[in-house]
Amino acid sequence: MDAMPKWADVLLVPLISIVIAFFFSGLVILAIGENPIDAIRTMIQGSLTSSYGWGYTLYYTTNFIFTGLAVSVAFHARMFNIGGEGQAMLGGLGVAMVCLALPWPHWTLALPAALLGGALFGALWAAIPAYLQAARGSHIVITTIMFNFIAFSVLNYLLVNVFKPPGSMDPATAVFPPGTALPRFSDILGVFGIPFSAAPPVNVSFFVAILACFGVWLLMWRTRLGYEIRAFGHSESAAVYAGISPFKITMVAMLISGALAGAMAINNVMGESQRLVMNAVEGAGFIGIAVALMGRSHPVGVFLAALLFGFLYQGGAELSLWTNIPRELIVVIQALVILFTGALDNMVRMPIERAFLAARRRRKAREAGLGKTEPAE
Repeated sequence: MDAMPKWADVLLVPLISIVIAFFFSGLVILAIGENPIDAIRTMIQGSLTSSYGWGYTLYYTTNFIFTGLAVSVAFHARMFNIGGEGQAMLGGLGVAMVCLALPWPHWTLALPAALLGGALFGALWAAIPAYLQAARGSHIVITTIMFNFIAFSVLNYLLVNVFKPPGSMDPATAVFPPGTALPRFSDILGVFGIPFSAAPPVNVSFFVAILACFGVWLLMWRTRLGYEIRAFGHSESAAVYAGISPFKITMVAMLISGALAGAMAINNVMGESQRLVMNAVEGAGFIGIAVALMGRSHPVGVFLAALLFGFLYQGGAELSLWTNIPRELIVVIQALVILFTGALDNMVRMPIERAFLAARRRRKAREAGLGKTEPAE
């Protein structure tokens, strides 16, 4: 029997970890001479109290959902995919090539093709370190880290020497055809007469990310392949005994992981800038690791964790704009969240487990006592 209920593991432990992280973040803000209450108020007002703030919060959330799901799928197969950053970069290349290939008449045709292009390029980039681990024994952490730097160099070369329009000094592709522009929330809600700020780049790819959450849940908990991935992650020797191929699971899990990371590009490349530029990923691949850790590698948890980090990103921008608190402080807050939800997870989990075990023992003792007091027939 588990030491504590599933809901406590998924919700209570991360929630307490977040509260502790924000408490220490408040101490850091106090140490630099600012008021932590005012800082939190500024973050909430700038992120959650207007359509402008919500737009940017959900834009960042969309990126983190994709990369968080990517890391989660690899986690289930007991692999630590730190290459989401590079896979998202190359996914952007796939999206750009698809968008520039044809004069797309409408986004409903361009979006599925671009999504397929981004996922394919991300999967192919993940396939190389996956093969190196499955066939050669190279550690997936080392190879995926290295491939992030290789991806950056490859993309830099292509943008400067291949895709840059003649006469342009900016290392970026040409602007995509108008038919590839994804509708933003202001366009979608405007149809129903609901006002929404047109400034934020949040777009229809947010709903694609929600579908990706459902798809990953369906794959991991409702298909044979998902069962094999999870079984392999729990015990490789038991999985091999059951006839599951380690080579197959390593390759398939990393291909899916890379495809999810590459699919992120429909949001930041196709949905926001309408062209591929350097540094378009903006660290979302690394944030995906924290999102997967906090979300316990479950799609619902990933969604909630991505929303939290979207709030932190937008809130950090508001802090740097309206207060004397530097935006770099948000990195400290993110680090504290990662520290308490990841590295120091047992510091929170173990006391909660002991509390649930003690409550269970008291309940059993009480039930046993009631049973003894009942008169014998």
